[in-house]
Amino acid sequence: MRKQTVSQALPLLRHLRLLHSTQAQITHKSINPLEADTCISLIKQCKTLQSLKSVQAAMYRSHLHLNLFFSTNLIAHYASLGFTSHAYTLFSSSNSTDVFLWNVMIRGFVDQGFYDRALLLYSQMLELGIRPNNFTFPFAIKACGCLSDFDYGTKLHGLALASGYDGFVFVGNSLIAMYGKCGKVDSARKVFDEMPEKNVDSWSSIIGAYSQNGYYQEGRRLFGQMLDGGIRPNRVAILRVMVCVYREDDADKICKIVIGNGLDFDLIIQNAAMQMYARCGRIDIARSYFDTMSSKDLFSWASMIEAYVQADLPLEALRLFKQMILQRVRPNLVALLSVIQACSSLASFKQARFVHGLCIRSSFQNEIALETAIVDLYVKCGSLISARKLFDKMLERNIISWSTMISGYGIHGRGIEALKLFDQMKAHIKPDHIAFLSVLSACSHAGLVKEGWEIFNSMSWDFQLIPRHEHYACMVDLLGRSGRLNEVTDFIEKMPMKPDASVWGALLGACRIHSNTELAEVAAKHLFELDAENSGRYVLMSNIYASSGKHKDADQIRELMRQRGVRKVAGHTIIEIKNNVYTIVAGDTSLPQSDLIYSELEKMMNRIRLEGYKPNLNFVLHDVDEVTKEKMLYAHSEKLAVVFGLLNLGPENVIRIRKNLRVCGDCHEAIKFISQVTGREIVMRDARRFHHFKDGTCSCGDYW
Repeated sequence: MRKQTVSQALPLLRHLRLLHSTQAQITHKSINPLEADTCISLIKQCKTLQSLKSVQAAMYRSHLHLNLFFSTNLIAHYASLGFTSHAYTLFSSSNSTDVFLWNVMIRGFVDQGFYDRALLLYSQMLELGIRPNNFTFPFAIKACGCLSDFDYGTKLHGLALASGYDGFVFVGNSLIAMYGKCGKVDSARKVFDEMPEKNVDSWSSIIGAYSQNGYYQEGRRLFGQMLDGGIRPNRVAILRVMVCVYREDDADKICKIVIGNGLDFDLIIQNAAMQMYARCGRIDIARSYFDTMSSKDLFSWASMIEAYVQADLPLEALRLFKQMILQRVRPNLVALLSVIQACSSLASFKQARFVHGLCIRSSFQNEIALETAIVDLYVKCGSLISARKLFDKMLERNIISWSTMISGYGIHGRGIEALKLFDQMKAHIKPDHIAFLSVLSACSHAGLVKEGWEIFNSMSWDFQLIPRHEHYACMVDLLGRSGRLNEVTDFIEKMPMKPDASVWGALLGACRIHSNTELAEVAAKHLFELDAENSGRYVLMSNIYASSGKHKDADQIRELMRQRGVRKVAGHTIIEIKNNVYTIVAGDTSLPQSDLIYSELEKMMNRIRLEGYKPNLNFVLHDVDEVTKEKMLYAHSEKLAVVFGLLNLGPENVIRIRKNLRVCGDCHEAIKFISQVTGREIVMRDARRFHHFKDGTCSCGDYW
């Protein structure tokens, strides 16, 4: 027995040495004939194009390529290694009508993402009279799903039924997956319910169909039903139900199942568990999964960074990203986009330049999504010059690129430039709803009422686009800010759809600017029903009451918040000093140089008083005496951040700060005076827009 095994292995060893020799030449003369009994083994041993070509040459020398079985295996292996063009060349030269060979080539196209080619080959197969079998349909149906081609997928479903293959489990599984990817969950469920036989992949497919269409509760229910039926879940089923989990107790149950099935050391499962706990709000458990992974892959790093960004922990995301770079892990597109979002949240110009540099050195340099994200990053870090410079260098721009730059001009108060760029865009590409939203918002920030009306009307007149709620909200904001409140109410009444929270929210904001308590109450009444969990709505109405002296009404609004369990978002201001990012709150005493900051702040307030600054006590919303109100105003986070910047950033530096809420009106006025007496440029980004303070003026023109 042993002698026979060794003798059979000798030809295989000879050919393996041939494959691994760097001197091997792909010519008929230099390669020995191949023996039939070792052909398949040699094909399967190949891992590179060069080695597979060597085997192909040996097959030609031995005339084994004329054998359909051997040539089909060769074509299949070319395709499985990703060398689809080589596979197709061999396939085309075979002129075979064997359905198995056609299935191999169709599968090769599908596995490598050439879905259109796969369906074209399927059509050619039918034209030649080659009848598809139960192995053909799953591949062709999968191609339809990946292309979201519902019509062709339905046609294939009908052909499978007519051919009698609808009862085959693999055909049914592929139909479920296809309908799920096309967003037709009901059709997927019908196929699933009518299947005479189901396996674990059938359950995985239907759970996946529900999860990818947002029906998470049903996905979890089906997973439980599968377990109750005694079906042991595989890795795919577990991965798909993990997407459906948004509660910690459900996550714990899934993890017990993972351990019970021996998948707890599976890296893909660990990555999914990390994402699952992050979605459940347990970023600490997600990080513990990350830290205990014995071998992290790129997806592990990218997922954890993205989790921090989604949890609004940009500093942690940035720290982890830098740790990844130090460990020489090359970031992928997901990691780069996530860290760009983190830098945007921090409004850190230095970090923006650092990330931009990494992107330039990466293989994604000319990736349109990445370049657009960096344009947006520079916009949100307060540098329109850098944003426009990169925008102009882009080799290709899509509608999102144009809209991003237009929106950037808008939030910086540069409405005229936004309109000019919008006109340039129309010469290259037809504007969509997003582009119109960007330019309408720009008009709103700049107070361009006439231009705003023209653009709003042109949506339907010139471009046959029906305005949506968000476009109406922009018009309400534009008209309301300009003081045309009567015109606003008439505009809302004539809306062709029921006003939503964005429309009433814009009206409430306008009422705050113009101190119209009566109209504000109308807007607030709708908002407390439509957007009941948004704390900003309650706080704004309370502030409107407080600033007009109606403190009892303000207290009632805050009591309503308490009864409904709505918590106010705490205000803070962010500033970057010497590569360190500081988050400052009102009355903060935890900062380095805290005593010095308050001492300098008092001096600064006295100094700008001499220049004409007067504290606006209306922005103190507590019913206290005026002296206390002034002290409370002085300790606002915006003022503390500016003074902190003045103490630590040289005169050559722009002071850049970010407020997570709308800037306080008194702070806005004070910072204008501070820019005047110090000669410093100060850039502030608040929740709505940018304010560029220089020489005692603000880029918003006090229109905010």
